[in-house]
Amino acid sequence: MTVTLTAKRTLAASAGGRLNLDNINPHVKAAKYAVRGELAVKAEEYRVKLAQGDKSLPFDSVIFANIGNPQQLDQKPISFFRQVLSLLENPSLLENPEALRTSFGYQQDVIDRAKALLADVQSVGAYSHSQGAPIIRNSVAKFIEERDGFPANPQDLYLTGGASSGVSTLLNIICDGPSAGVLVPIPQYPLYTATLSLLNAQCVPYHLEEHRAWGTDVNAIRENLAQAKAAGTDVRAIVVINPGNPTGASLSAEDIKGVLDLAAEEKLVVIADEVYQTNVFTGEFISFKKRLRQLQQEVPGKYDNVELASLHSVSKGMVGECGHRGGYFELVGFDPEVAAQVYKYVSIMLCPPVIGQCLVELMVNPPKEGEPSRAVYEKEYNGIRDGLRKRAFALYEAFQRMEGVECQEPQGAMYLFPTITLPPKAVEAAKAENRAADEFYCLRLLDATGVCVVPGSGFGQKENTLHFRTTFLAPGTDWVERIVKFHSEFMAKYK
Repeated sequence: MTVTLTAKRTLAASAGGRLNLDNINPHVKAAKYAVRGELAVKAEEYRVKLAQGDKSLPFDSVIFANIGNPQQLDQKPISFFRQVLSLLENPSLLENPEALRTSFGYQQDVIDRAKALLADVQSVGAYSHSQGAPIIRNSVAKFIEERDGFPANPQDLYLTGGASSGVSTLLNIICDGPSAGVLVPIPQYPLYTATLSLLNAQCVPYHLEEHRAWGTDVNAIRENLAQAKAAGTDVRAIVVINPGNPTGASLSAEDIKGVLDLAAEEKLVVIADEVYQTNVFTGEFISFKKRLRQLQQEVPGKYDNVELASLHSVSKGMVGECGHRGGYFELVGFDPEVAAQVYKYVSIMLCPPVIGQCLVELMVNPPKEGEPSRAVYEKEYNGIRDGLRKRAFALYEAFQRMEGVECQEPQGAMYLFPTITLPPKAVEAAKAENRAADEFYCLRLLDATGVCVVPGSGFGQKENTLHFRTTFLAPGTDWVERIVKFHSEFMAKYK
């Protein structure tokens, strides 16, 4: 059967089908997404070879440090979450609660939560309300109120198939044509530039300041904004990723105020990507919603018309449930007629995955103090958090030992983004292969160690600088020593 299908595909290609690389949507071809690019493809090929017993490679495992995919790298799911989900997927299990308790260790609060969710959604196999199930939006609103100390309205909340789906929705609404522009931080998560490419809209980059722990420089943003406007770009929004991806930086209250000042003065929609809000090692996470509400109280009138869309996800934090595709965004200060169009847009896709929605509810409403599942939840949650912090600093300390490598101390998110200074001979060798120097370095690292990272050029970086992004999700720290050894040998080879 496989041979027949392959033969048919080959024949179709040789016969000249309707589609070819020259006549498909050019904006799809123009889009770039480095975290799943050439390096990731090659790493997967190496993984398959090892699984098939290939002994020719100089390493015995592949470390996918290229993408924030925690459970691929052995992060265990939170038991309470998965137990509730199992009952939602197979409600007949609820017919024998005693067996659940005695044979499988399910606590009563697991059973109660599953029943409460099923009473609202009825079945995870059925469509929900296009904005998301009401019971879940109510839980998210309560979570936001408790986090920020300001009210949240469930009607302003849209559950999504992961934060990426929310980003796509927002940019589709905001961008009205080729002249529309969005300010995007550089370095940035390539979802934003890729989506803008698909929409044939303009990315207006603004550089984060590495020497200021990857903070924002509002004056530099103003300059970039002015240049874009002078060139005819209608700049409509600014994206902020906090804590940062790929930088791992957490923005201060003052940095956030600077962005909101700019948004108020220039009538910019603020898209606050806050999916790493629980991954904070230094200081505290401050949401854009909280800071906006504080400023609206402190300076009446100035910030009244700021439009803010903030996003969160089950994919990151200590939850790490990327595959379940759950998330949400909240609209603040949007014209009701625009919000109606957002609702129409999400309705076209019917609804986000209902099981992912339920996982959002569990994330924002975990077992409370005194409830039977709380102790295990806290143990698992804190264990994941402490492990991430330990590995982050182990990696940071390793970079401190490496020649020509500088790295900001870990603040948050799941990544480090070190600067690398390579010898001229290495840069020349990269040019001979028609590659960026950091890409050349990362490919050599993968070939020698099985560790897959992403070159800084995939995220954007200041001219004449080189970086790479690595996660610190992989268990243990022995793979870190692989990087140290490789780097020493690489630098010696090209001196």
